[in-house]
Amino acid sequence: MVSLRAHELKFLSALDKLDGKASVEQLISEAELSDAAVMRTALTLQEKKLVKIHAEPQVMVKLGAEGEAHAENGLPERRLVKALAASGGKAELDKAVAEAGLDMKFKQIALGWILRKRWAVYDSKASTLQVVDHLLHEVSVLEGNDEKLLRYLHGKNQAPLNVLSPELQEAVETLKKRKLLTTEVKTHRVIEITDSGKQTAKQGKAVEEVTQLTPELIITGKWRTTKLQKYNIEAPVAKTWPGKKHPYLSFLEEVRAKLVTLGFKEMTGTSVETSFFNFDALYTPQDHPAREENGIYFVKDPEFGDISAYEAAVENVKATHENGWTTGSTGWQYNYSIQEAKRLILRGHGTCLSARTLLSPKLEIPSRYFSIARCYRPEVVDKTHLSEFNQVEGIVVDEKLTLRDLLGVLEKFALEIAGADKVRFKPDYFPFTEPSVELSAYKEGYGWIEFGGSGIFRSEVTLPLGVKVPVIAWGLGVDRLFMMRAGVEDIRDIFSQSLDWLRRKEVT
Repeated sequence: MVSLRAHELKFLSALDKLDGKASVEQLISEAELSDAAVMRTALTLQEKKLVKIHAEPQVMVKLGAEGEAHAENGLPERRLVKALAASGGKAELDKAVAEAGLDMKFKQIALGWILRKRWAVYDSKASTLQVVDHLLHEVSVLEGNDEKLLRYLHGKNQAPLNVLSPELQEAVETLKKRKLLTTEVKTHRVIEITDSGKQTAKQGKAVEEVTQLTPELIITGKWRTTKLQKYNIEAPVAKTWPGKKHPYLSFLEEVRAKLVTLGFKEMTGTSVETSFFNFDALYTPQDHPAREENGIYFVKDPEFGDISAYEAAVENVKATHENGWTTGSTGWQYNYSIQEAKRLILRGHGTCLSARTLLSPKLEIPSRYFSIARCYRPEVVDKTHLSEFNQVEGIVVDEKLTLRDLLGVLEKFALEIAGADKVRFKPDYFPFTEPSVELSAYKEGYGWIEFGGSGIFRSEVTLPLGVKVPVIAWGLGVDRLFMMRAGVEDIRDIFSQSLDWLRRKEVT
């Protein structure tokens, strides 16, 4: 006779009642055990050859938040065609959308699908929508497979794809493209009782065990005769997700720590900056395309800031722009506007912090400075660009600096921080550096990615700010450094709110 723990005997008895074969979900209900307890017990009984565990992948279909809303209220095109029918079959589009109680963001979606399903015709000149004649009196009973699938899934957490009828399976792809549902492959486990398990379920005896020593057991001495439960440390347990920092925030902290270890001091500043520090102090002319509305975000109110505290530097920069001042340059040859220099913007790069640092009376020579700055540009958002991004900015101020020093720093960044396999440099152009270099890096299995620009500050930048020694500078997209390090293909995924991604992602 096999001796089992009480819950193991209960498990076998429940499995026997379920015709000897059941899913984990069925056993949770029948045996009144948790998900983790069922799996631990199943593994223990499998080792004793009392059950068999069958595992196979299963595609699960699940409605998203918008899908649930449409399942409850009806698809946008369904609500729109009902409103049309209630209005006699014809109405202005905007009026019909309002009568249907639809949010205006669903207007084009409802129109597109109502025309695709040929429920109505649209007169673009009059902006009117009319139900086709033969459907006018059948609109309330007309139902497509997509709506049937929504109705089937409504209220369910999820459903296996293979239990759906062929017509509903076809509708899955339609609703998936509309982003109303998702599919996910999960492992489906079925536990089957063996002949030995059936016999044990009928004749087995439950052994009384305790899971912990109590004061009573110790005082009375019963602990000597009490059987303590043995634990299988290899048995699966319920997954726990302790709180942790966002993977990207952890990466930023690592970058910060490495730079501090290398002797860099951190530069900080506000996101709202004057055009003087963002552009003028960096020898960018006031008619440069980067200063147009399609290149930078302007602050609406207040429109201008105060730069009176930097009057001497402003005059030096003004003269440099107009005629080169004492830098040996001819300048940009235009009439510099102090008012334009006061213009408030959202900083477009972290280099404005370098300009402020070079002008600071606390600047040390030699010295090293860095910043991790949030920057803003009206970029077209795609897999490698965001309109709001982070930049790691750095400068080194010393008398004997050369381009070789700059390339060495950049290579160290790419290899040690991004985990790249190799780097390459190519000449570039920036108004404030000469020579200028663009850094790209390569990682096996990931490919090449551009990180950003760098160079040696021109004398037109350093001299007006009172600095008479060489300054090497770089501004790298730290978001892209993280992408390569973490193997992320789309920059938008860095800021994902997917709990599954956040729980799984570990950056090494």
